[in-house]
Amino acid sequence: MGTLFSELGPLRAAKARGPLIYADANVPAPLVGFMRDRLGWDVLHVIEEPEWRRATDLAHFLRARDLHRTLVTLDHDFLDHRRFPPSDGPGTIVLSAPDERGLRTLLAQVDTFLRERPADRPLVGRTLSLHPGWTARSSC
Repeated sequence: MGTLFSELGPLRAAKARGPLIYADANVPAPLVGFMRDRLGWDVLHVIEEPEWRRATDLAHFLRARDLHRTLVTLDHDFLDHRRFPPSDGPGTIVLSAPDERGLRTLLAQVDTFLRERPADRPLVGRTLSLHPGWTARSSC
């Protein structure tokens, strides 16, 4: 018997209205709730998976790729393209804002950006660094 996510995850993913997301342990639970409830994203939050809470950054990067989910994090280590080559990745979004309100604003902006893309996984092979002042135009 697996975890709740491993058992129900495929069903949730099939009904997702938005992108499939892998949120690492740096993403606070209220932000995960915002992605799920307000944006309609299907989010696997590693905090809900006890065996993955303390995994290395590389393990998270590879697991997100293997699960075909965009990695969302607040960890700027993922901007190091030597350690985490975008071409090898699942698509990575690195968030940076002074408070939760700013993080929500960035996620709402990237939601619009993602919904304008035709592919199921529009960020595969890309890393976005989102910060106050970010615009979709600067990422095209």
